[in-house]
Amino acid sequence: MIKYIGSKRTLLPRIVSLAEAIRERTGATTACDLFTGTTRVAQGLKKSGFYVTANDLASYSEVLARTYIEVDGRGAQGAGCSAKLAHLNALPGVDGYFTRTFCEEARYFQPFNGRRIDAIRAEIDRIADGDVERSILLTSLLLAADKVDSTTGLQMAYLKSWSPRSFNALNLHMPELIGGHGRALREDANTLCGAMARVDIAYVDPPYNQHSYHSNYHIWETVVRNDAPESYGIARKREDCREVKSDFNVKGRSWDAFSRLIRDLRATHLIVSFNNEGFFAYDDIVALLEEVQGEVAVVPVEFRRYVGATIGIHNLRGEKVGRVSHVTNREFLFVAGAGAGAIVRMASGVACPS
Repeated sequence: MIKYIGSKRTLLPRIVSLAEAIRERTGATTACDLFTGTTRVAQGLKKSGFYVTANDLASYSEVLARTYIEVDGRGAQGAGCSAKLAHLNALPGVDGYFTRTFCEEARYFQPFNGRRIDAIRAEIDRIADGDVERSILLTSLLLAADKVDSTTGLQMAYLKSWSPRSFNALNLHMPELIGGHGRALREDANTLCGAMARVDIAYVDPPYNQHSYHSNYHIWETVVRNDAPESYGIARKREDCREVKSDFNVKGRSWDAFSRLIRDLRATHLIVSFNNEGFFAYDDIVALLEEVQGEVAVVPVEFRRYVGATIGIHNLRGEKVGRVSHVTNREFLFVAGAGAGAIVRMASGVACPS
């Protein structure tokens, strides 16, 4: 899975155990991950046997969701991909937009890998047989590129010196497809809530502060869209990063967006993730969930912040210029709906890795 700020890797066992406890208590079979990102939580729910709807506005997220959630790994949908991945791995590199923008004007990738990404990305559109196969091949490219980048996990900046992994050659592998059923959507979460059919469980993990995922992962968006946009700044961000920002990223609009989503969401039980760096107050979240869903129980979890927080604050010359205020956060998992307290107690035996 690609590096991603806000990833729920360490929380996943807890989230899945809560969903399984809801299923044990109510017979739940359907789940929706409204802000799915890299689909990590959606994958966990699918592996547990739920029919999962994975939704996000990002183009790269739709590709990941189609690969991991919509494709039934027990079938033959990806059967032709192995030979095509071997073909893509054998392509010589070419100079193109990706190399110029992200390897020469910026230093996210070594140029020899950038040239291969340029060649592979163009060839994927030529050889892919339909949207499903295209998504599988693109997922393989995203995973491979993530393993040879020179960042701390965000695409807002790159390391002053090349990371050791950036010297490795890009190598595509077949993604590990998951057996089961689900669907991938690319919708505004608030719009989707008013239109979707009722689900048993909704997992809600909205953006929680001013940092836009569209900007944080602009390279993946460009790779998937293959649209060669105008770019700006040292980070060579897409021009549309100046404009594309969710209401959840704007403090003055975020609570209204969140409260409308919770009120409109047709779900019997909610699992809501939020942490102490976010715009919203703990008591306000509890009060809203109690008003809409009735019973609420909370699971607090301490976890380490992303690696950039540990490295520290540096200027453009690589000099340390500030002190990081904290290197751990507290995440809260709010369970809302009938029997929430009993559900949390049922799931309390599952350890959450640090």
